[in-house]
Amino acid sequence: MTRLGTLGTAALLPVALVVLAVSIAVGTTIGPSDLGPSDAFAVFLERIGGPDSGLSGVREGIIWDLRLPRAVLAAVCGAGLALCGVVLQSLLRNPLADPFVLGVSSGASTGAVLVVVTGLGAGAIGLATGAFLGSMLAFGLVLLLGFVTGGTTDRMILAGVAATQLFSALTSFIVYTAADAEQTRGVLFWLLGSLSTASWSDVVVCGSVVLLGVAVCWATAGTLDAFTFGQDAAASLGVSVAKVRLMLLIMTALMTAVIVSTSGAIGFVGLVLPHAARAIVGVRHRLLVPTATVLGAIFLVWVEIGSRVVIAPQELPVGVATALVGVPAFVLILLRQRRRQS
Repeated sequence: MTRLGTLGTAALLPVALVVLAVSIAVGTTIGPSDLGPSDAFAVFLERIGGPDSGLSGVREGIIWDLRLPRAVLAAVCGAGLALCGVVLQSLLRNPLADPFVLGVSSGASTGAVLVVVTGLGAGAIGLATGAFLGSMLAFGLVLLLGFVTGGTTDRMILAGVAATQLFSALTSFIVYTAADAEQTRGVLFWLLGSLSTASWSDVVVCGSVVLLGVAVCWATAGTLDAFTFGQDAAASLGVSVAKVRLMLLIMTALMTAVIVSTSGAIGFVGLVLPHAARAIVGVRHRLLVPTATVLGAIFLVWVEIGSRVVIAPQELPVGVATALVGVPAFVLILLRQRRRQS
């Protein structure tokens, strides 16, 4: 039984999508140039074959080439991170699991930074490939450490903390030994989470992978329901546990990799938003997957807006902003788990 019921959820998702569209439109208005949502809408209509927007080329460029891809990328990244949290919390039966806590984001950051500093690859595809390899390495290390130490929820979290510290140290080592001053400044700011360099190519790459992830998770929603009761229960229902788990873990690592390669390390979205979605629609993944995805998109769009406003004209890194929101929520989740166990 869900919190809202089937009809309530069916009404919720269209409303949430409208809120997301409005949020993206608002995101295009934030900045030194005096541009409103109507200007953004006019430019959007022009670009898809509608009438002329009536704006100058410079003002059109500000909206289409700078602000709109930034807002859309924030939505895509938020959706992907929230979806990763849903999958990991189900597969590992751990309410504290997300790519940031488990060290996957740190591993992806290390791989991406290695590509940037050494020039082993180029462009969004090169960054995404390096980040994917790093995330898979981190994932493998966490699973190995968790298995060796007993495989319990607490051990998995501790393994994630260890992996986070290890790959953070490796990233710092790479930067300080191989990067020049300009690369160091750019990489360190990027590692804090930034959408300031967003482009439509980033949106296409990241959006394609996240859409694939949504489709895979939607198709395996029933299997994710079974995993919440444990691997033995899933196997008794005819689920190919090893095959499905590997597929979903690879999908999660791939989504994390492309998000890190385009926006840097943004934490706590995958931890907090799945819990918010469960509070609204319950635990069935057929409803939880789309709800958490849309909520994650809305959340990160508004965090990105806030990061540009709170210390204007400077910008607060998005990863710092999500941590300021996520850490208190993380504490509340811990306290809630403690009350359940007592």
